[in-house]
Amino acid sequence: MTEAMEREELRVGLGVDAHRFAAGRPLVLGGVRLREHDGLSGHSDADVLTHAVMDALLGAAGLEDIGHHFPDTDPSYAGADSVHLLERVTLLLAERGWRPVNVDAVVICEEPRIAPHRKEMRRKLAEAMGLAEEQVNLRGTTTEAMGFTGRREGIAAQAVALLKRTE
Repeated sequence: MTEAMEREELRVGLGVDAHRFAAGRPLVLGGVRLREHDGLSGHSDADVLTHAVMDALLGAAGLEDIGHHFPDTDPSYAGADSVHLLERVTLLLAERGWRPVNVDAVVICEEPRIAPHRKEMRRKLAEAMGLAEEQVNLRGTTTEAMGFTGRREGIAAQAVALLKRTE
């Protein structure tokens, strides 16, 4: 290992989230409002993709999960925009000497299709974290009609984040 590699501290975190569908709520994924109905149930905007990204970042930094930082028992987070919460997580990381290097995420659902919205989602997530779009990768997949996502009961997301020490 080179001396530069020994000085550079990198950490990886994994985030996972899932929410059931709920009639009468908008569907928001990656900060993008995809439709005005049949969204996801949750205290905030229930943006499973952004929640998975936040948990990946927090996990990599060795911090508590999003439920600790933004509890669903706090009325101030009711209907909260998760991209704004992601900005706050990024600031929290910076205060502790960390910055995101890249994020890789997958949305697991039968519908909606992720590909038509991928570019806008990547842009919003990257902007919230102070990253270039190419540092945020995103794709969608199905479970071929298996499990709760396959039965169209909800949506899940997973994300991996790499952080670098700034100090």
